[in-house]
Amino acid sequence: MDPVRNPYAPGAGQRPPELAGRDRELQVFDVVLERVARGRPERSLMLTGLRGVGKTVLLNTLRSQAIGRLWGTGKIEARPDQSLRRPVSAALHMAVRELAPHHRAPDRIDDFLGVLKAFALRANSANAKLRDRWQPGIDVPARAGRADSGDIEIDLVELFSDAASVATDVGTGIALFIDEMQDLGPEDISALCAACHELSQLGAPLIVVGAGLPHLPAVLSAAKSYSERLFRYQRIDRLDRLSADQALGAPASREEVEYEQKALDLLYEKSGGYPYFVQAYGKATWDHAPRSPVTAEDVRVAAPEAEAELAVGFFGSRYERATPAEREYMRAMAALSASEPTDDMDAAVPTAEIAKQLERKPASLSPARDALIKKGLIYSGERGTVAFTVPHFGRYLRTVG
Repeated sequence: MDPVRNPYAPGAGQRPPELAGRDRELQVFDVVLERVARGRPERSLMLTGLRGVGKTVLLNTLRSQAIGRLWGTGKIEARPDQSLRRPVSAALHMAVRELAPHHRAPDRIDDFLGVLKAFALRANSANAKLRDRWQPGIDVPARAGRADSGDIEIDLVELFSDAASVATDVGTGIALFIDEMQDLGPEDISALCAACHELSQLGAPLIVVGAGLPHLPAVLSAAKSYSERLFRYQRIDRLDRLSADQALGAPASREEVEYEQKALDLLYEKSGGYPYFVQAYGKATWDHAPRSPVTAEDVRVAAPEAEAELAVGFFGSRYERATPAEREYMRAMAALSASEPTDDMDAAVPTAEIAKQLERKPASLSPARDALIKKGLIYSGERGTVAFTVPHFGRYLRTVG
């Protein structure tokens, strides 16, 4: 079939042609936006899940919903060892600029931007050379005495409160979207929790929508014990069979192409219902199928190409980031997880069993484990266990040796 008409999109954060299986999450967020707009109490939202389940795509879609309701929005991607001040400053600057045309008092906007600039400038080290100091690009003087104490928790509470006040003036809200949220440092996580706690008590129209790996709730709980009640958590998982068929069939139907039932059966078996894999296998199958309807044989012929692409771009790129010691640790995880596969996922593995497998003392493996967690390759969902953040990664490691 014509590869130019291929509708599938296996890209990082790239929205698929059919966002299947996420209706509930979209409806929940619509309710959140409406409740906040009406001054009703509502919690900020946290999306959690493995890599490849479409968290970033969903985060972008939720942002579009907020923009459609004339909210001010900003989005950041958290990075390890990066302060929250710069990205939050840029995101809130964008959000308030979206609201500014609807505000009747330009001086009120300038007052907030002065506070925002003061907050942002605290990111500069006192010892940094002048040429190395960051300028936030806000064309008003910094306002001293507000959100500039240097204590990120105090400053973020004040900054968010002032931003929410601007949104209240125009009868709307502000939504801050944070991807890879588990990569924020402990102080920044604590500050975000404190700010969201303050906003929820005030009923202020500013919410945070975070997305992260499955251990994000544990990261938040370690920062503030009340975070378990502070946020609304939504686990984003692989697609069920009907949703996976919809993700494949709806775009194909728009191109007047159909799938035989056995082809859909095999595509679900290969992809496991993980949205990224659904798109990867769908794209390869389309390119190999000579005509409609697509058959199971077309899927079998195309599967090696999809798997080769995943091996390089999805699995291999992550594997290459690991040191030899870290690879040894992951291979031991893969061997152990194979003995107890859980619903098409590699099972969580006790760290004590990994040490036994490698004939090492558990303490000697802590550096490798901690480095892998920091790199986002594994996570610890429960004390004493670890699991892969990437679906099918254990299977990949068992094939490469």
